[in-house]
Amino acid sequence: MGELNVIWHFCHFNQLTLKQLYDVLAERQRVFIVEQNCPFLDADGLDEHCWHLLGYRKSKEKQRLIAYSRIVPAGLAFKEAAIGRIITSHEVRGMGAGKALMVESIRLLEKMWGNVPIKLGAQRYLIDFYSNFGFQVIGEPYDEDGIPHVYMLRQASVKKQKSEP
Repeated sequence: MGELNVIWHFCHFNQLTLKQLYDVLAERQRVFIVEQNCPFLDADGLDEHCWHLLGYRKSKEKQRLIAYSRIVPAGLAFKEAAIGRIITSHEVRGMGAGKALMVESIRLLEKMWGNVPIKLGAQRYLIDFYSNFGFQVIGEPYDEDGIPHVYMLRQASVKKQKSEP
């Protein structure tokens, strides 16, 4: 990811180090609970069955988690495989971190399970962003913790973007 110098880590829950787990939980709380002023139980019981993509930015001698997604196997949250808990840290928004995160999330999901349908629950204001990756709105909008959301689905037939590695 060029100027952001992101180091990606992808592993199953039981392979996360304690430091990585702490980083993930802290960043998810920072974004979903504090920034969005949305008290909810983030620890929903799915994490231990999922894969986790962590993007760290190295600056000086320290690494900081700046991007994260949870890769959910088909049949766990939805009948389709899913990408969830998608976050980028506020300090890197608008710098391509979200795009890089989605490209890497889709690539790794397909590497594990092939060209399968992928579902996600998106905040409505991000519909255009996710549409760039082949996701289409399905169903009616819904309210999740006071924030308007929609379900989006990326069909299995969607071809990889030219910009993907």
